[in-house]
Amino acid sequence: AVITQNVDRLHHKAGTPHDRVLELHGTTHEVHCLDCGHMMARSELQATLAALNPAAAQEEARLRAGGGPIVSGGGSSIAPSQSSSSSSGSSNSGSGSSGGQPSSQPSQGTAPMVVPVMRPDGDVELRDAGQGFVVPPCPQCGGVLKPHVVFFGDNIPKPRTERSLALARSADLVLVVGSSLMVYSAYRLIEAALGNSAQVVILNVGPTRADKVATAKLAVRAGEALMRLATHPRLLLPRI
Repeated sequence: AVITQNVDRLHHKAGTPHDRVLELHGTTHEVHCLDCGHMMARSELQATLAALNPAAAQEEARLRAGGGPIVSGGGSSIAPSQSSSSSSGSSNSGSGSSGGQPSSQPSQGTAPMVVPVMRPDGDVELRDAGQGFVVPPCPQCGGVLKPHVVFFGDNIPKPRTERSLALARSADLVLVVGSSLMVYSAYRLIEAALGNSAQVVILNVGPTRADKVATAKLAVRAGEALMRLATHPRLLLPRI
């Protein structure tokens, strides 16, 4: 089984059977209602968002096509290529869409969003951010929808916790790939596996919480190591 802290479903895209993947921290591909618990696909919500906010949908399409955002500073709007501060301003292009009321002149037939200049400390002053953007309620009860993700401060649902611990206790080998194990929800899986005399092998650049208890650790990049295993499957066979 694969127990992942990632929320992007790339394990599924890579071909791992869905029933063998446990998404410890949930997934961004689903949303759920905080009131009634109704679940729906994120793609379904995206279609509703686009219908309710056509200007924002046009802006998203323009950005995906390679068009940069308009950077504002000192009360003016300029194209990123015309300002030395464009690299810092455009880095925040994912979240300041003006929704139904864009405040800058149309570019390439659409209404580009205005992104303020980011200060050296990373602060950005967002004026009237989100005004005019329509957020749909839960289609079942009218409640608030939330990405089906465990955010900082949230608790992992108990059934998911119990299943992850059961998988860890039943393993004779745990391979930790690209995780520091600093959050306890991940480290306790190592504790559970070690409690059942399992071996723990870590592939990670940098220290992890389990360095002192692991059977072995290799300071390698996860992608490079796994690609080598995938292209040379004989490396997976035990040496006799």
